This record gives sequence, C-alpha cells and structure tokens, in this order.
Amino acid sequence: MVKTGEKSTETALGYEQARDELVEVVRRLETGGTTLEESLALWERGEELAQVCRRWLDGARARLDAALVERSDSADAADTSGSAPGEGEAAG
Repeated sequence: MVKTGEKSTETALGYEQARDELVEVVRRLETGGTTLEESLALWERGEELAQVCRRWLDGARARLDAALVERSDSADAADTSGSAPGEGEAAG
C-alpha cells in the first residue's frame, strides 16, 4: 500500500537526508529533459520528501516549545519558592 511506503520513508530518512534528496529532485525538475511520466514521478517524490521534512520540523518545533514551557515553569517555581531579586537590599 502507499501508506506503508510513506510511513517507511518517514522513518527511514532523517531530515538532512530528505532535504538533500528534495534539493536533487527540484534540480532535476528545473533542469528539464525528463519525460512527462518521469516529471510526475519526481514531483510525487518531492511531495513525499517535503512532507518528511515538514514532520521533522514540526517535531523539532514541538520539542523546543515544550522545553521553553518547562524552562518557564521552572523559573516561575523558583521565583515563588525563593526570595525575589532585590529583596533584602537597602532602598536607596
């Protein structure tokens, strides 16, 4: 099935591999000299590769967002459990 092939492509390719192959697909399409059938096959492969890249980037974004939330939560917890900066200093 097509879905199985797409899933195996996703898990088999890292972001850099998919990006590099996508660059090559685009280069071949821009160069021309391929039959209509070859061009369509390249286009379809490019769409698959773009989806793989998109999923990697979405996953990276989610991880960064989660890390930022965790960092923010840790900072908020530290602020409420300890004294705030400037406390205990003489006014001046």
